[in-house]
Amino acid sequence: MNIPDLLASGLEALVDYVGYHVLTCLVPAFLLAGAIVAFLPRDVIIRYLGSETRKRVSLPLASVAGMFVAACSCTVIPIASGLYRKGGSIGPAFVILWVTPAANILALTYTGAVLGFDMAAARLAAAMLTGVIVGLVMSTVFRKDENARGARARPAPRSSNTGVVIERRILVLLALLALSLLIPNYLGGLSLHKLLPEQAYLGNPYVFKVELFLAILAVAVYYAFRRLSSDEVNIWLRETWWFVRQILPLLLAGVFVVGVIGRLIPREFVETYLGGSSLTSSFLATLIGAVSYFATMTEAPFVKTLITLGMGKGPALGLLLAGPGESLPNWLAISRVFGLRKAAVYVATTIAISTITAYIAGNTIWRQ
Repeated sequence: MNIPDLLASGLEALVDYVGYHVLTCLVPAFLLAGAIVAFLPRDVIIRYLGSETRKRVSLPLASVAGMFVAACSCTVIPIASGLYRKGGSIGPAFVILWVTPAANILALTYTGAVLGFDMAAARLAAAMLTGVIVGLVMSTVFRKDENARGARARPAPRSSNTGVVIERRILVLLALLALSLLIPNYLGGLSLHKLLPEQAYLGNPYVFKVELFLAILAVAVYYAFRRLSSDEVNIWLRETWWFVRQILPLLLAGVFVVGVIGRLIPREFVETYLGGSSLTSSFLATLIGAVSYFATMTEAPFVKTLITLGMGKGPALGLLLAGPGESLPNWLAISRVFGLRKAAVYVATTIAISTITAYIAGNTIWRQ
C-alpha cells in the first residue's frame, strides 16, 4: 500500500463526508445547538438535567430524548455540548452522546429491516443499558467538577407562577430547527422518496433530502428574522459559530484519518479475527467500530456484509453499538469540547461495556 493510495482514500472519505453529511446533518445540528445555548432558559435545563436532579430522573429522560434524534456520533456533539454548556449535568450530556447515534428510532428501524428483529431489540436494550451506565460513571468520576459547576449555576428559586417556562416564539424556532435536522434524515433514511414521482427529487435521493432541508431551513430563518430582534439573532449566530469553530476542523481531520485506516484493514483480518463470539473477537469488533466513522444507518449494511464474511452476531452487536456511538472524529471533538480526561473516561467505558455486552449476547442469545 503506497502513500498516494492512502491519501486518496482519506480524501475520498473526506469528500464523501462533506458532500453528504455537512449540509443536511451538521449545519442544522450547529444551528440547533446555538439556539439551545442562546435561548433555552438555563433554569429549565438545570431543573431536569442538572447535577442536583436525581439520576433516576435525568438519565432516563436523556435516554428517551436521545432516541428521537436521528444523528450520528459527530452530529450529536453540538447538541449534547450545547445542553452541557447551558447548565446540564455531565451524566445526561454523555447519555445523549451515546444513545442518540447508537439507538435512535431511525437506526433501530433500519437495523430490524436489514439484520432482523432480534438484532434490533438487542441493540436497543444494550444501548439504553450502556447509556445509563455511562451516565453514572461520568457523574461519579467527575463528581467534584459537577458540584463546582452546580454551585456556580444554581437555578433561581421556583416561584408559584405556573406560567410558560419557554416563550412560544423560542419553542417554535427550536421545533423548526429540530425538524430541519430530523425530517430530511428520517425521510431519506426510510427511502420514503420512492413514494414520490421521480421528478420530485430529480432521480437522486440526496437531492430530495437537500430540498427538504432547505425548505424547512428557509421557514426557520424567515420565522427567526420575523420574531427575533437583531441582537437575539446575533447572539444565536455567535453561539452557532462557536460550535462550528470548535468542532468542524477536528471532525474533518478525523474523517480523513478514518478513510486512511479503512484502506489499511485487510479483508482477511475480518474473516479470521471477527468470527465466533469470543471475548477477543467482541473486543476487536467493538474497537474497529469505535475508531471508524459511520453515518446514521450506514452501519447496518456494513455489518450485514461482515456477517456474510463470517462475523459472529455477538461481535456484530458490539460494532453496531460502538460504530455509530463513537468514531475517531468523535473522540477528537469530544476532547476539544469537554476535555481530554472526560473523553478518555467516556471512550474507555463505552468500549468496555460494549465488548462485555457483545460477548454475553453472542454466548447467550445467539449461542450456536
